[in-house]
Amino acid sequence: MIYSRVINLAKRIVTLDGETLNTFDVADVAYGHATVTIADHAMMRVQMARNVVDRIVDGDETVYGINTGFGSLVHTRIGSEDVELLQLNLIRSHATGLGPNLSTEIVRAMMCVRLNSLVKGHSGCHPDVINQLVDFINHSITPLVPRIGSLGASGDLAPLSHLACALVGEGRVEYQGDIIDAMEAIRRCELSPLVLRAKDGLSLINGTSLITGMLSLAVEQLRQLLTYSDIIAGMSIDATESTLTPFDERIHQTRRHEGQLFVASRIRSILSDSNILNNHSDCNRVQDPYSFRCIPQVHGPVQESFKSLVETVEIELNSSTDNPLIFPNPAEPGPHEVVSQGNFHGEVLGLVSDAMSLGLFELSSISERRIDQMLDPDRRAIRPFLAENAGLESGLMIVQYAAAASLGELHGHTTPRSAFSTTTSAGQEDHVSMAATASWNLFKAIERCSEVLACEAFVSYRALKIIATPSSTCVQSMIRCLDQVIQPNMNDRSTSDELVSIAQELTSSTWLSVIQSSLERPLKKSI
Repeated sequence: MIYSRVINLAKRIVTLDGETLNTFDVADVAYGHATVTIADHAMMRVQMARNVVDRIVDGDETVYGINTGFGSLVHTRIGSEDVELLQLNLIRSHATGLGPNLSTEIVRAMMCVRLNSLVKGHSGCHPDVINQLVDFINHSITPLVPRIGSLGASGDLAPLSHLACALVGEGRVEYQGDIIDAMEAIRRCELSPLVLRAKDGLSLINGTSLITGMLSLAVEQLRQLLTYSDIIAGMSIDATESTLTPFDERIHQTRRHEGQLFVASRIRSILSDSNILNNHSDCNRVQDPYSFRCIPQVHGPVQESFKSLVETVEIELNSSTDNPLIFPNPAEPGPHEVVSQGNFHGEVLGLVSDAMSLGLFELSSISERRIDQMLDPDRRAIRPFLAENAGLESGLMIVQYAAAASLGELHGHTTPRSAFSTTTSAGQEDHVSMAATASWNLFKAIERCSEVLACEAFVSYRALKIIATPSSTCVQSMIRCLDQVIQPNMNDRSTSDELVSIAQELTSSTWLSVIQSSLERPLKKSI
């Protein structure tokens, strides 16, 4: 998938403080559009929590993750001389991922999220951990992290362990386009390998940072895709000379679902000055098919799922998700400052991921039905399959096949990944969320949805070219964007490359920026 936007040549700076990070910031860091720095007051919190850890190491207290084993080995006490080796052994043993490596962008997103969680000041890591993560992000040193290995509780242990190993100079990284040893990248950047102290390893690997990083990028892709989905639906309405009557605000005020009201309003805005609509305002067509008439009732709930996803992810971005958590109380120090709990459990993220994947299937399903309507000569097609010479040519017949094939794959992505759990760590970790799998599944669902919508955009574009009467300002602007990738030749030819290019653009803001600049009142992007 592609994320892009117009940026200045100078990178902006994202200041991490554990409280104000959002998905847009994460995306900018992930795609190299921004560097990071840490707020001074956040570093003060980091040091306060670290003081608690140092007191425990120097004293006689027994605290999980600081001077005990991990998981079901919680009751094994570790001597003070071995607490640092304990942390190194932890990340080495847990760096056990499988499958292909995650993309550079996803790993950078994970690093940004982990860093923001640590500077919230409840993890107890040494400030050196913070500084090393900052340096890796800003020097564009990206650890190689296998995709498979996280169960979403205790957080993203395996992926984050591969990250942690790179920080100490072990494993391999991507740097300046090459795959090299982590220690070599550290040397080239004139840095030093991180030395793990008590609790540092556990603080690095115990949390939902991969899940949240992936979902942050998914949110920014969806913010574009869902806007395009309404613009493309508007194109199809005009391409079939359908009516806007079912989008009348009075109708939707009788039901008052937020998403439904929003989509109906946005479609009215998209087609507000359409010449095609004006030309057939007195036609005798009574009702359009559901795939046109019920756009607000289908696209609307998807908007509501997106809103829930955004709200959940932005809470998680500014949360402490490792275990144990530290609540410094210098006036009354003691064991109560360290609390074992379960914030690493990613259930809330898995559920919203699965709901969004299902929503994208429904969005794609109704899109594919509109494609079928626009190509069928017995229904809404201007010409059979919009072919130049029907019979001798097949026109866009197979575009609908391609959309249906992507939809078929997308149907598999509707199966909830969070509906599976397995017992791990000898029964100590006996319920896991599978949220990392659910968030990756959402990534794949976005790809398939963008393909189906690209097919609809192509078909409606072809129909509008045949109609010739201008549509609305918004739609005409979208058509000019599509002109950049769609060949003017309407005779039979392969359309595969054009469809792929359109699908990639639908998760980018590039065309939307052009479209929005053409409108007196820019479209709202979400509810």
